[in-house]
Amino acid sequence: MITGMDIVVAITGASGALYAQRLIQGLVVAGVGVHLVVSPYGRRLLHDELGMETIDLAALAGTDQHSIRLYNYNDVGCELASGSFRHDGMVIVPCSSNTLGEVAHGLGANLIARAAAVALKERRRLVLCHREMPPSPIDLENYVTLTRAGAIVAPANPGFYLNPTTVGEIVDFVAGKLMDLVNVPHHLDTRWDPHNKRPPMSLA
Repeated sequence: MITGMDIVVAITGASGALYAQRLIQGLVVAGVGVHLVVSPYGRRLLHDELGMETIDLAALAGTDQHSIRLYNYNDVGCELASGSFRHDGMVIVPCSSNTLGEVAHGLGANLIARAAAVALKERRRLVLCHREMPPSPIDLENYVTLTRAGAIVAPANPGFYLNPTTVGEIVDFVAGKLMDLVNVPHHLDTRWDPHNKRPPMSLA
């Protein structure tokens, strides 16, 4: 599956490294060029949740053969910070409340916030996968601000109507939804089909 698309992916310091990894794997499988930015707390997240001592692009992609380009979080002068750089959307996953607030208020002191501001001003798809529970009143106000500005706030809330039996299936649901939101085709199991029901889940 080759799409010829380019997607910006940003990883910040909220729990949920598996969501980012599975999204990146799905994008690579689809032939998407991935432009990756990781915040300092995102690096710590990859270490704490995926055991990465450094940012391991092959591990994030699931293969040595990938088209991932890693950018410096502090390089606000690179091409991702310019509206002249054409891409097909940006996904921040997981998105911390701090990054949510930075983007909602148009701050651009780092490449993630700056690239998101550019996506908004250029009217490109921007998806923020916020991973906090419960959201604070400030978070909710930022949800409204971002939505009015044209972004999509997509909290990491997996559906359970497919009766998942593994953590991987739950992660796939969220990753597949994020791929849908940036119009990347995939084969992850996310679709409701009343004629293809799995046995009910058990908490035992």
